Amino acid sequence: MTETSTVTPTELLDGSLTTPVGSPRYEGANIRTWIGFKHFMYLTEEAILEYFRERGAGAERLYHTYGLGLEIVDHSVSLPATLGVDDKVTATVEPGTPKPGHGAPFKVRLTVERDGATVTVLTGKVRVALVVLKDAPGDVRPVPAFLEPYTVPEVAALADAAGADADGPAGAEVAAGEVPGLLAPAGSNAFLWSWRIPYFYCHFSDRLQHSGYVRAMEEVVDRFLADRGISIRTMLVERGWIPVVSRARVRLLADAFMEETLHTVFTVQEIVKDVMYTATFDTYVHRDGRLVHTATGTIMHGYAVSRGENAGSLAEFDATTRAALLGAGR
Repeated sequence: MTETSTVTPTELLDGSLTTPVGSPRYEGANIRTWIGFKHFMYLTEEAILEYFRERGAGAERLYHTYGLGLEIVDHSVSLPATLGVDDKVTATVEPGTPKPGHGAPFKVRLTVERDGATVTVLTGKVRVALVVLKDAPGDVRPVPAFLEPYTVPEVAALADAAGADADGPAGAEVAAGEVPGLLAPAGSNAFLWSWRIPYFYCHFSDRLQHSGYVRAMEEVVDRFLADRGISIRTMLVERGWIPVVSRARVRLLADAFMEETLHTVFTVQEIVKDVMYTATFDTYVHRDGRLVHTATGTIMHGYAVSRGENAGSLAEFDATTRAALLGAGR
């Protein structure tokens, strides 16, 4: 089934796909020639897009024919090996068993050929929803039956989006000036970064897309570490520590729109065996006097030693690093 086919398939999740997805973008080679976690997730996104294209339901066709926006709404990855800027990556996409109202689930594996062996560099899970666009161009056709189970009127209509804030601040009536104190209370370990959503983080002329949230996750980590006095450059220069990410997840809960202010909260939760830390990522917009929780996520982060007799091993956090990450004395 190709994108130009006139045949309408009867089932979206009808089999697996193995496809080359090329090399990571040069932009991702920030530390030596290793690729950062964001670009692993970009390659996974490319594999998912190709899966839909192969079934005659590519993002462009969905938009122009049915008025639907292909949206990655949940994306979790584990990164068991490094990825280099010149690696050629192959993706395998396996559909899962869908649940009503949750979108279309997939498992994804990225591999490279290295020293005569196939090496897995990523395993992940992705869910896709087809979101009805309010301003779709032209006359759109009715959504075909094979796509209906994965179609929602908005991201917030997903079954697992409701109730995500049972104990959180979303939904509370709050003045704009009260937002910082509510999201990052004094004495907490929460770090708040508020920023205007630019058009180039959005798609369908309207809302922040999944990859925009992945960018935000990467940047809020960078800002948090600098705020705590252990910036990426500081650790590179003074200790030869290279940042590494072993796991990451971003899940969408509601739409955030172009040029809204996205309040991004990053909170380190715990230190694992003094070599990794886990943290949460949550984003909100202040809309109509209320906070709307638009995304949530997690990340597991640490450092690798780049020089000396311990090069290649995970760096062990000292007391200064632990205190900075956990906000001791703040």
